[in-house]
Amino acid sequence: MRVYSSHKELLKSLGNNKSIGLVPTMGSLHKGHLSLIQRAVRENKEVIISIYVNPTQFNDKEDLKKYPRNLDNDLKLLKDINNVLVYTPSDSDLYGQDEKSKKYNFGDFMNIMEGKQRPDHFDGVATIVEKLFKIFTPDNAYFGEKDFQQLILIKSLAEKLNPDLNVVGCKTIREKDGLAMSSRNKLLSKKERESAGEIIKLLLKAKEMNSSFNYRKIKNEVDRHINSIEGITLEYFEIIDLSKFINISEKRAFIACKVGNVRLIDNISL
Repeated sequence: MRVYSSHKELLKSLGNNKSIGLVPTMGSLHKGHLSLIQRAVRENKEVIISIYVNPTQFNDKEDLKKYPRNLDNDLKLLKDINNVLVYTPSDSDLYGQDEKSKKYNFGDFMNIMEGKQRPDHFDGVATIVEKLFKIFTPDNAYFGEKDFQQLILIKSLAEKLNPDLNVVGCKTIREKDGLAMSSRNKLLSKKERESAGEIIKLLLKAKEMNSSFNYRKIKNEVDRHINSIEGITLEYFEIIDLSKFINISEKRAFIACKVGNVRLIDNISL
């Protein structure tokens, strides 16, 4: 493992004519991140892991301030992985002074759910990912399916920037009780963590009901269930036929909740 705070210094260390994998993260690494990194290591000669909490994708300054950070622990988790270059930039290594996020148009799928709940969030995501793609020109880039809308956005972005860039979607890694692994899980109290384990049960219930009931019936059941769980507030629950928005013949159930003051998202294929 080699660590760089300057992208220019990191570029000098890349081997010539070697396949490059990129795993962008915001740090506070967990087994979900490590599964992306392990796949990238298997499929590429060199792997760049960025650890950077990107300010332009936070529409809530308090959320940015409390986002979990633990670089020392992140580096301990990565220290024994070969052929890994870790990029830990400051804001000034990626953004010019007073630089704002770019404005993008990725179609109607980006205007619902996360796009609706978090104005300008996807502009910030696309801005930083475009920067990383242009700086490092990876052959493959790895992202988790937990942030499914983000994954679709990044695939669309890659097609526009470089059709040869392969964006790899990786399955969601879960805790023993099914809760999707997230850096934000560390912010939950013990009681909130128990409540958060109900989120996957809601999605599995929707999957079970999907073949026999209409959306309104499923939505009412989800609302009834979530209202019975102390400490959880539902932001949205949606069943989306992806073929209406993008070239994927699949239905997915999506959910966003506040557990205490911690916002969690998840989704499963139906």
